[in-house]
Amino acid sequence: MELTHHISQQTMTVNFCGDFVNYTDDTAKSALYNAFSGAKVTTLNLDCHNLQQWDSTLVVIICELIKTARQKSVTEQMIGFPESLKRLVNLAFSVNRNPPPHDDISQPWLEALGSWGVSRWNAFHKGIDFIKQTFISLGRMFVGKAVFRPVDFLFALEDCSYKALGIVSIVSFMVGLILAFVGAIQLRMFGVEIYVASLVAIGMTRIMGAIMTGIIMSGRTGASYAATIGTMQVNEEIDALRTMGIPATDFLVLPRISSLIITMPILTMLSDFMGILGGAAVGVFMLDIPVEEYWKYTYSALKLHNFLVGIFHGFVYGFVISICGCYYGINCGRNADSVGVATTKAVVSSIVWMILVTGLLTVIFEEMGL
Repeated sequence: MELTHHISQQTMTVNFCGDFVNYTDDTAKSALYNAFSGAKVTTLNLDCHNLQQWDSTLVVIICELIKTARQKSVTEQMIGFPESLKRLVNLAFSVNRNPPPHDDISQPWLEALGSWGVSRWNAFHKGIDFIKQTFISLGRMFVGKAVFRPVDFLFALEDCSYKALGIVSIVSFMVGLILAFVGAIQLRMFGVEIYVASLVAIGMTRIMGAIMTGIIMSGRTGASYAATIGTMQVNEEIDALRTMGIPATDFLVLPRISSLIITMPILTMLSDFMGILGGAAVGVFMLDIPVEEYWKYTYSALKLHNFLVGIFHGFVYGFVISICGCYYGINCGRNADSVGVATTKAVVSSIVWMILVTGLLTVIFEEMGL
């Protein structure tokens, strides 16, 4: 292989002779680029009459010369090019790499409202379809036909079980402590600080333990689900699963949703206990309530139906958090910024839907007399 050039009458001719396969002579390329950059020419002739075999390394050299020629307003001519090489070079310069201009076209308010409504309806329909596919995958799992690895389930179970004990315990303890403080301010006016024990026990077991655990896990585990699956979407791993005929809801969603549904009630019970312990710290050490009395009023306030209501909330929150995290991960875009957006949406949607579900369940349980 030989790469030569000469300049004559404001015309630079570059000759490509022999085989240009895996061309690695950086010295010759640098000399060529430097000579062309410093030359005062009006025409660049690229002569491939004596070219034999070639690969992409030749295309890189030619494209670099043509790019420099167009920057210098030099006319380039391709002489003796094989038709396949000419098409490849033309293709390289036919792609517009500049981002498309953003046309900020203002719409009439009625049309904008209609567009917003259509987009919301499409998003709602897409979410319902994802939930339906998830339930179908759950059905396949119960009959033993789901396609997922047990090690993925164990890994997800590990991530949202004992690794979350520390943060759940600390936050729940502080919530119980704050709840006792706030209650004591009002109860002290009537001289019945002892009922702080009942307030904390009922509040933590019925709703506060579950909802605080849900908020913690949505920011910790739901965001992790969205980021992990979103990164797989960016790397085209989900496309590879679909190409192999493996449902993404089986392989990616099932291990995560089943592990979080299992662990959320357990974490809710831990949150209840730590919240009561935080309230006891305030009652015993700051309100000077005897330990025996505090335990007596706590025990009398603990009702099985309140406890079960809190556990059921935790179960539902586990489903909501995992669905939101996996949904936004699978529907993530194809760049790094989309992963961050998907993670943010997963956390926000989880918390919003948890609040909505809490309101709905509260009305239902109130009508049932629970």
